Amino acid sequence: MPIPPQDRSSDLPPEGAAQPPQGLPEPAPPATQAEPGPDAATGPAGVEDEYAAALKEVEDRWRRALADLDNLRKRHARELDRERAVERARTAAAFLPVIDNLELALNHAGSDPGAIVEGVRAVRDQAVSILERLGYERHAETGVPFDPSRHEVVGVVQDPDAEPNTVAKVLRPGYGEGERQLRPAAVTVAKRE
Repeated sequence: MPIPPQDRSSDLPPEGAAQPPQGLPEPAPPATQAEPGPDAATGPAGVEDEYAAALKEVEDRWRRALADLDNLRKRHARELDRERAVERARTAAAFLPVIDNLELALNHAGSDPGAIVEGVRAVRDQAVSILERLGYERHAETGVPFDPSRHEVVGVVQDPDAEPNTVAKVLRPGYGEGERQLRPAAVTVAKRE
């Protein structure tokens, strides 16, 4: 008995609706549950297991890297504290001879005043020398052009013999240069009317 053709009018989309492209192969019907074959390990479940294992490995490496970074921060902070302590001790030790010499000057305060003055000058020179060795050169020059990065103006004087805008007198010396400046020199600046 021949099978009558089926009416396909119910399978057609309504008029004006988007039509699927012609000439493409029809999608395969959904797979039914079958017994796993020899390629089952590389099937969807096997790929998911590989992804999960790779994700777990990457996550473990990430956590280890975070722990290493935290340990590095802590070690750096300890080393920085140790270096600061060493540098403070080195600087303080450099000034111990200055203190010793000041104590000697005080012990001899009753003797010749001229010797005391010379001793105090020697101690000052010793302290200035220590500052220079630490990288803070003394600046107490007069007659040099005024430089706002090295000088602090505390007064202006009229001096017909000096060039305008030059240092006439240093009231307090400055130490250091640029970013390594401890303090600028306090100066008076010459001007002409």
